Amino acid sequence: MRRIAVVTGANQGLGFALVEELAARMNPEDLVLLTSRNAERVAEAAARVHGVAQVEGRVLDVSDPTAVAELAADLQTQYGGVDIVISNAIAPLSPDRPQAEQADQFIAVANGGTHSVLRSLAPVLRPGGRLIVVASSLGTLDQLDPKLHPLFDGPSFEQIERTVEEWRQSIHAGTAAGQGWPEWVNLPSKVGQVAAVRAVAAQRRATDLAQNTLIASVCPGLVDTRASRPWFDDFSGARTPAEAAVPIVDLVLADRVDPATYGELIRDHQVLSWTGSVEASA
Repeated sequence: MRRIAVVTGANQGLGFALVEELAARMNPEDLVLLTSRNAERVAEAAARVHGVAQVEGRVLDVSDPTAVAELAADLQTQYGGVDIVISNAIAPLSPDRPQAEQADQFIAVANGGTHSVLRSLAPVLRPGGRLIVVASSLGTLDQLDPKLHPLFDGPSFEQIERTVEEWRQSIHAGTAAGQGWPEWVNLPSKVGQVAAVRAVAAQRRATDLAQNTLIASVCPGLVDTRASRPWFDDFSGARTPAEAAVPIVDLVLADRVDPATYGELIRDHQVLSWTGSVEASA
């Protein structure tokens, strides 16, 4: 059967490397959709991939829920669904500008995009499919004030969406710090991504595991990309995007789903504790 894969945020960096790795390891009849917001960059990136599987570029702004829903409908109509989804889109975040100035776009892409992918693409995931959200080990509960933990540990997907929106509003209202939110928006954002995955997975677990389907989040480790460069001084142990893509693609192309990984945050084939107590890396 022809497999269909979608990678978001794929015109550069890790996303592009994921497309290259999938294209190299999937079959000639398979299709990998390389998606991002800019039409010219999408076309240029898709043309640079020379793998085994077919690669097509598609413009997709994951911060637009309607666009993601339209993609899901198209996938259902044209192919009967999708087999692999890797949600990787991220907006730039600079340490040289106030976090509040950048929060809206960053949250819209990282969290809004994650929410839209989970809401629209999970329902069209075919049996045996894989839906992976690229997050970080910064997405564990210990990155937040303990009083914020109940907002992410156990609530429904819809409640997590509301929490993220209320946090965004508190940034602009100037009340976020008083409520315990850290200044660096990447921390609550990553926790929100992982929590959203966990919430959707909790609803689908029994059915998905019976069908060998996986929904999970992954930490790629510290990757040397344009997005990470401003935030870290030492890249001596960082991976290239191509190196970071390998274990993620290993996960999505594995024959069988390990139930222990379902709904969890995974780094290099290992489940990271949701409550934390692990060394964090971006």
